[in-house]
Amino acid sequence: MPEPPWKSGAGPSSAAPRPGEAVRCAPSLLPAGEAFELYTEGDALYDAMLAAIRSAARSVRLESYIFATDDVGWEFARALGERARAGVAVRVQIDSVGSLFWASRSLERYLRDQGVEFRWFHRWRWRRPLRYNRRNHRKLLVVDGERAFLGGFNIHRENSRRRYGEKRWRDTHVGLRGSLAEQAAGLFDAFWRGERRWQWRAVGGAAAALVSNNSYACEHRLHCLYAETFEAARERIYLTTPYLVPDTRSQRALEAAAARGVDVRLLVPGIVDVGIVHWAAHAAFAPLLAAGVRIYRYLPRILHAKTAVVDGAWSTIGTANMDYRSFFTNYEVNLVARDAPLAAALERRFRADLAEAAPVVPREWLARGWPKRLSEATGWLVRRWL
Repeated sequence: MPEPPWKSGAGPSSAAPRPGEAVRCAPSLLPAGEAFELYTEGDALYDAMLAAIRSAARSVRLESYIFATDDVGWEFARALGERARAGVAVRVQIDSVGSLFWASRSLERYLRDQGVEFRWFHRWRWRRPLRYNRRNHRKLLVVDGERAFLGGFNIHRENSRRRYGEKRWRDTHVGLRGSLAEQAAGLFDAFWRGERRWQWRAVGGAAAALVSNNSYACEHRLHCLYAETFEAARERIYLTTPYLVPDTRSQRALEAAAARGVDVRLLVPGIVDVGIVHWAAHAAFAPLLAAGVRIYRYLPRILHAKTAVVDGAWSTIGTANMDYRSFFTNYEVNLVARDAPLAAALERRFRADLAEAAPVVPREWLARGWPKRLSEATGWLVRRWL
């Protein structure tokens, strides 16, 4: 069996792209061999991920916050198991809280029996109870160090139109190749070894990098990047987030941007899945609206995408929500890029989503009743733990 690349340090080799329904962004600012593939449909993403896993020759690295033992999850499990039996080094790490009500121990037993190195992240330990609050919220797949996928999609049937129908969740993922995929492999390996901070850098001549929320430069790097970018915005900020519970600096940056004439638009869920989080989010609406921020609620289905585009140039896709838990507690990873084609593709998707969203009208919002205001106050009091 070949030595796993996380032990040998073997470099990448060429891999043929897999056809699919992804939006392929022209790599105008990327070195040769780099590419972005934007996925907004679970079926297209899962097809591409499964094809990549099945073609793996040396290694598969997978992290997921949720890995359900449903028909989608078992399809992934079988693909991972088949590669492990074929001698490919396969490592899987699943968050023990994220998958608590989604995954059964049968998944762990099956993967281990197939030869997969499997870990639950931060299972409950009486001797270290405080670490239980810190979760691995990353969704990351890296194959052979050459192809990577990251974003908001977990592994469960609710993302699949084939299986769940028209009410499938709305999410966004990005596929990566080249040195960005190598970065993803390095992030996975460091995390697997127990390292929780990384040195981040732009790749080649391109302003593109994978950024964790903990780095040597800044303990909460993603929070720093979001806030600094909002503070520097000059034309527009388009932000999609399923959980909008902003910290003081982020909220003030959005309000200040709107006050100086920046077109600030936020897309948030109209259908909620975690009630108290949305109570806290609603408590932030009034000051944002008063500052001129425009807020839209996405109506057709559950919104789970986490993206932002600033001034049509800077963009990010990843696992981080606009909330305290993502910025200050959980482990996250985002692609951050200054690439016009990727930003344009995300802006087109944002405008398409707005066509299916309802604006929050300031006058109507201020007229909401006291029962709603009381629930919002309750959520806001505990916002740092949500």
